[in-house]
Amino acid sequence: MTRPSFTEALATRPWLLADGATGTNYFQMGLMSGDAPELWNFEHPDRVRALHGQFVAAGADIILTNTFGGNRHRLKLHNLQDQVREVNVAAAKLARAEADAAGRPVYVGGSIGPTGEIFQPVGALSHEEGVAAFEEQAKALKEGGVDVLWIETMSSEEELRAAVEGASRVGLPIVTTMSFDTNGRTMMGITPKAFGALTASLETQPVAIGANCGVGASELVATVLGISEARPDAAVVAKGNCGIPQYVDGHIHYTGTPELMADYARIAFDAGAKIIGGCCGTSPEHLAAMRKSLESYTKGERPTVEVIEARLGPVSELAKGVDKAAAGAARRERRRG
Repeated sequence: MTRPSFTEALATRPWLLADGATGTNYFQMGLMSGDAPELWNFEHPDRVRALHGQFVAAGADIILTNTFGGNRHRLKLHNLQDQVREVNVAAAKLARAEADAAGRPVYVGGSIGPTGEIFQPVGALSHEEGVAAFEEQAKALKEGGVDVLWIETMSSEEELRAAVEGASRVGLPIVTTMSFDTNGRTMMGITPKAFGALTASLETQPVAIGANCGVGASELVATVLGISEARPDAAVVAKGNCGIPQYVDGHIHYTGTPELMADYARIAFDAGAKIIGGCCGTSPEHLAAMRKSLESYTKGERPTVEVIEARLGPVSELAKGVDKAAAGAARRERRRG
C-alpha cells in the first residue's frame, strides 16, 4: 500500500485522530507506579503492541511510541542511560508493526518528552547538553521507523528550543506541544499566545503545534483558541486529558465519559485543531467515540469560552482574558515606582 507522507496527510485531510493515553492504560494492564514504562518495550512487547492495536482499531490515524521518557536524562533514573538507542528503536518497531498492519494509512509519532532537568540559566543543564540528548533519541526513533518526531508536554522555552534543534538534525517532520496546566500557563509561565509566538520564531518550523495533557478537556480547548489565534497559519494539536483525575478505590480515575470526549473532539475541531486526540485517562473506548463523532460532523462556528464552559466544564481565568499574574506584576512595579 502506498500511502501519503505524514505532511501530505496533514495538508489534505480535514482532521487526523491521534491516539489516547499510554501511561494510564498501562497501569490498567499491570504497570506498577515507579516502574519505567519504556522497559515494557523489552519486557512486555505484547502489551505495548496490544495497546497500539487497540487504538488503531478505535480509529487512530496517529499512534505515539512508548518513549515519552526515552532520553538519557530520564532513563538514568532507572540506570538505562546507556540504552537510549535500544529503547527507542524497539518502541518504534513495535508501533510501526501495528501501524503497518492497519490496512489504511496510520502514522507513527516518535514520542519525545521532557528531560526532567531544569535548563540554564535557572538550572544546570546546558542548551548543548539538551540538544545532544534530544538528537540521540530522535536518531534512534528514526532508525526504528517513525514518520514524525512528536515533542510533547514541554513547559519551558529553553527545553522546547533544545528539543526542536536536536530533533531537526535527523530530517523528519516535527510536531511540538506544551502542557498548559498552571492557571492556563505552562509550569514555567508560558501562555498559549506566547507559545504561538515562540514556535513562529523557531529556526526549524514544526509541521504542527499545540497542547497536550493539562487539566481537562475544557481548558485544553480554551488553550487551542489561544494558540490558533496567535498562529492562524499553523496546524494545531489538541490532545486533552479525559476529564479531571480523581482518587477512587486506591486508583486514579478520570471523570471524562466517551460522550464528553466525543463532544470535546468536535469543539476542538471548531476551535481550530487539525490533530485531535486524548491524553491521560483516554482509553480506546473514548477514542472510538471521538472518531465516530468527527466522522459524522461538519465544522461549526469557532466556540466562545462560554460555550466551552457550558459543554465541557470550567476554564482558567487566563482563558477568560484575565491575566492575574501580569496584573500582579504590574501592581508590584507600581509600588516600586
